Amino acid sequence: MPTPPKPYKVLKSEKKSHRTKAELSLREKGEKALSTDKKIKERKEVRNDKIAHKEFKRIIDLLENIDKNDAIYEAVINRYCLLQSECQKLEQEEEELYNLIFELKEENKLVTEELIESYEEAETIKTYRLDYAKQIQKMINSVLTIDRNIAQKRKMLLDIEKENIMTIASALRSIPKKEEKQENPLLKILRGEEECL
Repeated sequence: MPTPPKPYKVLKSEKKSHRTKAELSLREKGEKALSTDKKIKERKEVRNDKIAHKEFKRIIDLLENIDKNDAIYEAVINRYCLLQSECQKLEQEEEELYNLIFELKEENKLVTEELIESYEEAETIKTYRLDYAKQIQKMINSVLTIDRNIAQKRKMLLDIEKENIMTIASALRSIPKKEEKQENPLLKILRGEEECL
């Protein structure tokens, strides 16, 4: 894959481009045409979500650094921040369930030992173990459901990341690199495409 062309600002700052002033001017106009000149605004639901708000600020700082803080990306960036927050909350929920399962296993050991030491009937122990197994299975199923949701959200995040990068790169690729050369009027006359005055 070829290296994407350098933006006008980079070419101007390097001061060593092989492009003509006309080509640089055309490139600058092309880049400006792709910009709305408006900054990305944080939506209310992102602002109200602590995790999403933090992610929004981080991304805006990154976009500012590369001069891509443009309102054209507003919906995608806000959606991305909310998905990032949802993903993190699901991960916390999954961690809590793992901790609860661990606690239940420890508690099960103690209760089983107490039942055996107190010479409980085999039927009582069997009923307790069956209830315990059902509870653990429910929790494991919940963890698996959360895990699927996390995987789904991570895929959405990755898709947004890929598309967002591709959109910026494709915007740069769509800027004309070279000035359209105007054909020599003398050659047009010689070929008979224009009449002499």
